[in-house]
Amino acid sequence: MLTVLLTRHGHTDRSEPEQYLGQRIHAVLTERGRRDAERLAERLEGVLVERIISSPLGRAVETAQIIAGRVHTEVETDERLTELDYGAWEGLTVEQIDEKFPGERDLYNMDPASHQVGGGESGFEVAARVADFMEGLLTWGLEGAQDPTCVLVGHSSLNRVLLATVMGVQLNDYRRRFEQDWANLTVLRWESREEGPKLLLSNDQAHSRGIRGATWE
Repeated sequence: MLTVLLTRHGHTDRSEPEQYLGQRIHAVLTERGRRDAERLAERLEGVLVERIISSPLGRAVETAQIIAGRVHTEVETDERLTELDYGAWEGLTVEQIDEKFPGERDLYNMDPASHQVGGGESGFEVAARVADFMEGLLTWGLEGAQDPTCVLVGHSSLNRVLLATVMGVQLNDYRRRFEQDWANLTVLRWESREEGPKLLLSNDQAHSRGIRGATWE
């Protein structure tokens, strides 16, 4: 059995006004972002976590390190967990994108799986690297250690693509079917590769209200 605790990085200095933040702009956690990550870390304190795997982008690594300080596990990074490449949309707000690239967001909204956002990546391209990553993680989790728990620290689009991929949801619906707020807790559990995962928690923020421990058990 493998349990995956999935989260998105905390609030950053580029989060407001809301903008497309992918791979190309460095962002750091704000005081709010660090506080929310700390609350999540406190929630996970006492949970036996064998691995923490993070996107290599700074905002995700910073979040992962805060969690690591509570669960006493080293942070690994994996390029396959990097956020979707938004290309020319990087760092732009919705209003700026509509002004510079009229009609482009409509194409993205109609087909986020195939559309290469801002000339960057498509959902299918992200899903390919996510699927490759998950194949290795499942091999480790289901064929190696006894009932391990792993924390994954990613990003909004990356996490939603991951969820659609492992839950068998049509990729064109990944933005509509899933939410990933900052420093949330989403819990997936595999008992076997063939049966696929159970979604035990989705985009949960109970730690912001002081809830602690493995409430998904």
